[in-house]
Amino acid sequence: MARLASPRSHSRPRLEIIPFIDIMFFLLATYMMVSLSMIQNQGMDLQLPGAKSVTTHEPKSDTVTLSVLATGELFWNKEKISKEMLTLHLQELKQVSADSKLIIQGDNEAPYGQVVEVLDAARAVGLTKLHMRTEKK
Repeated sequence: MARLASPRSHSRPRLEIIPFIDIMFFLLATYMMVSLSMIQNQGMDLQLPGAKSVTTHEPKSDTVTLSVLATGELFWNKEKISKEMLTLHLQELKQVSADSKLIIQGDNEAPYGQVVEVLDAARAVGLTKLHMRTEKK
């Protein structure tokens, strides 16, 4: 009686590593996308003006967002401040670090003069890293 060959080979099973690599790349990409969506917005929610050349900046400890609402109200991060307190806050920011960043975001309907006053006050204090926040058109 002749023995029939088994369709299974007699070698040890192999561990295929390529599917594991695919899974790890997928998990890495998912982690990166989720972590990017968790960046905090320190400023107020505004209807920002559009611009074609938009860059993103990740907020740091020495970064402050100054918001100018459509009504002309000022917000230091999310704290309402008066025009009189603006210079004091800007001076404190300058004392914290010479490389402090100020992100100015003005509502699309905010008075242009008010935004210029904020920008002028920041320059008068000596802040040099000033950014205008817009949204992509």
